[in-house]
Amino acid sequence: MTTPPAADGLHNYWYIAATERAVRKKPQAVRLFGRHYAVFHQGGGRYAALLDCCPHRNVPLSIGKVNEKGCLQCAYHGWSFDGGGKLDSIPALCCGETPDVRVPAVHCMAQDGYVWLCIGEPAMPVPLRFSCLGEAGYTTFRMKTRFAAPVDWCLENFLDCPHAVYVHDSWFRAPTGKPVRALLRRNADGAQIEYADEPREKSLVWRLLQNSETRMSHTDRFIAPSTSQVDYRFSDGKHYIVTSSCTPLDENTTEVHTVISYKFGRLNGLIRLLFEPLSHLIIRQDVNMMQKQRDNIDRFGGRARFCNSAADLLMPEITGWRKTLAEGGEPQPEGVVREQELHL
Repeated sequence: MTTPPAADGLHNYWYIAATERAVRKKPQAVRLFGRHYAVFHQGGGRYAALLDCCPHRNVPLSIGKVNEKGCLQCAYHGWSFDGGGKLDSIPALCCGETPDVRVPAVHCMAQDGYVWLCIGEPAMPVPLRFSCLGEAGYTTFRMKTRFAAPVDWCLENFLDCPHAVYVHDSWFRAPTGKPVRALLRRNADGAQIEYADEPREKSLVWRLLQNSETRMSHTDRFIAPSTSQVDYRFSDGKHYIVTSSCTPLDENTTEVHTVISYKFGRLNGLIRLLFEPLSHLIIRQDVNMMQKQRDNIDRFGGRARFCNSAADLLMPEITGWRKTLAEGGEPQPEGVVREQELHL
């Protein structure tokens, strides 16, 4: 395994490159931290990722094919490389030894229907699992969305209740002016907010899915370095959870793979007919707003100048955690950070 020089500690974590289904069909060109890789299926459930550049004439390896030996064969002259990046064969050579040529390879594995990459030394042996995926009684659907924003901005957006009142007005939330208690807690792997007395009466989603008599527990969780989780549990046993895994394509572009799982009994199939297109609509609203944010930042010189308030509960935790991991430092201790009253 060939890894890049020691760098950002965030490189030591797993990120989704593509779906298993796509990679099994043909090699995929993917991007991670601004670098380009060719991801391919070697056969037998084994996957590999090489720098997307053939050393012979610098053609993208991702436009090639996988041969009968499970090697990635370049589309130009047929040079083939094994999963570790070692040159396996040159078809034009009649005899003689194959030159000792290698393509840089990075850690690659499959889990939960995705192919994941780690371009450093893995801090964890396997990627984070998606909660409730494949569990009895749950229905799941998935989304892939690209944002013109870095990972930390995306994470905050997914876990930020105040913006939903305006960006998703009446769909997911609407202004009620009612006070809501938000408890910010720091965990061993990130941070979370627990909400109490949350209003539901002006939300189309919750009017359709739940009656007002059931109690609702809502937790928004950041799992370092790049995962968000929005979790709704109801007193009648129903459950709805959204997990989003953020892949940094480059400094200002993030691809988000979202897994939505829910348990609403016999209504699961019917609810999906409504909720899947609605989820796509809601995420497009976020994409459009964050594109406007990016365009305006570029209009004013390209540097973000954010001003936080006490209502911005998770952004300091997200940026703090990510900075700590990037620099190899120690995270702050677990425990309650503070309680904040919000009007939602």
